Amino acid sequence: MNELIHKKDNKTELVAQDQLRQYLTFQAGNENLAISILDVKEIIEINTITDVPMTPDYIRGVINLRGNVVPVIDLSARLGRTRSEITKRSCIVLVQVEYNDDDAQLLGMLVDAVDEILEIPEVNIMPPPDFGADIRTDFIQSMGRVGDEFIILLNINRVLSIKELSQLKQVADYESGNVNKEASFAALN
Repeated sequence: MNELIHKKDNKTELVAQDQLRQYLTFQAGNENLAISILDVKEIIEINTITDVPMTPDYIRGVINLRGNVVPVIDLSARLGRTRSEITKRSCIVLVQVEYNDDDAQLLGMLVDAVDEILEIPEVNIMPPPDFGADIRTDFIQSMGRVGDEFIILLNINRVLSIKELSQLKQVADYESGNVNKEASFAALN
């Protein structure tokens, strides 16, 4: 009988583990944030980021990753904060972002520090707030309750939307007079 209970407890334990979701937690702009570990391809140290002229503040530049050019987005600036200051704890989180139905782009996300991988039970994952957040609500996938605190779980495909980032670049070019205004306006519509 003890074996049956033990097996039942193991099954119960396995079911509970299936309901846990893993998130990479990190800091950006003095906030604790997280993304699904399934979105993370790699975490790398910052070696050299090459500036790209005439890009918005949140586009930090590009890096050479094993012979491939990878754009790096400053997450703090993208969330409406000041640009991140690069320190010893700063790093780049590489993520794959969908931009068409079947296409994806590898992007780097500059963060102030990577903290840990948290397992959050599905019952502790709440819908995003409708208002009152310091971050655009469409950037928030959900809220994860860890103890008495909440961690913002980002929707990486919205935060790093290729389509939106390119449209914002076109608007910035239009406003600064760097491109033909009629062509830029036509591209936006």
